[in-house]
Amino acid sequence: MSELRKDPVTGRWVIISTERRKRPGDFRLESVQIAPDASCPFCEGHEQMTPKELLAYGRNGTGPDTAGWTLRVVPNQFPVLRVEGALERQAEGLFDKMNGIGAHEVIIESPRHEGTLATLGDEAVEQVLRAAAERVQDLKRDQRFRYMIIFKNHGAAAGASLDHSHTQLIALPIVPREVRDEVDGARSHFQTKERCVFCDILRQELGDGGRLIAENGDVVALAPYASRFPFETWLLPRRHQALFEDSPRHELASLARLLGDILRRMNQALRMPPYNLLIHSAPVGEPAGDYYHWHVEIIPKLTKIAGFEWATGFYLNPTSPEEAAQVLRDIRL
Repeated sequence: MSELRKDPVTGRWVIISTERRKRPGDFRLESVQIAPDASCPFCEGHEQMTPKELLAYGRNGTGPDTAGWTLRVVPNQFPVLRVEGALERQAEGLFDKMNGIGAHEVIIESPRHEGTLATLGDEAVEQVLRAAAERVQDLKRDQRFRYMIIFKNHGAAAGASLDHSHTQLIALPIVPREVRDEVDGARSHFQTKERCVFCDILRQELGDGGRLIAENGDVVALAPYASRFPFETWLLPRRHQALFEDSPRHELASLARLLGDILRRMNQALRMPPYNLLIHSAPVGEPAGDYYHWHVEIIPKLTKIAGFEWATGFYLNPTSPEEAAQVLRDIRL
């Protein structure tokens, strides 16, 4: 029989549809294949095809926007929001609007066109995380920005327009509703229990073990109890911390190791699926240190949101998180 499960952070309900149960072989899997592209603007040697870089790692004495890098950060050539201008907000009766102020940046993860977070190696993945944290710290100096979202679209089915592996960072003048629901839910739990809800989740999941996938000294990977999507995976630091960008170097190194591990497990179990990766951190300037806990969410694109989900706000998941965790846990790398 199907189950309705309530997310302990947001209060959102999810249907775990065991009657529509699906294992990895039951999905119509769309494997990500990276095709060669001589005109790729993110490849080494094509630096002049991108906007001027904001940050680069790996060069030894050569100037900006030249070869020899291991990672570059550039403004998005087609940004959804732009840095220029003053933030203006207007209300017309019930209707509220503001101009499209923000920042939109691209972290080019490797000079190699075919490299991915699953294949680049731990040090390269750590570089990506460190660059994201460094750019967030810089953008936080702009008082117009209220939230920084770090995300990755891997594969065309997940929204990637270029095969070359990259992560995006968008600075927003408002806090997104999805994040606000998490922050408000975490605050409510803290006011009642005087504990972080994410820390409580970690304690319960580590004690139970049924949804645990992998762990190391600093980070835990698990299938969340009220998973919205099949094989949805969260990576949470063991140490309570509200802001991703304040993570110490050793914690980012641990996250890089576990992130690569989980993505390789997914590649083997789900045949190199497209996925979205999101880093949820506390909003800028909010005193969320006691109750919010930054984390990473990985969502393989195995199902599509349809009419029921749009009409109800419920998610319909045909694979239980317990089964997903076991499949990924049992992978031998």
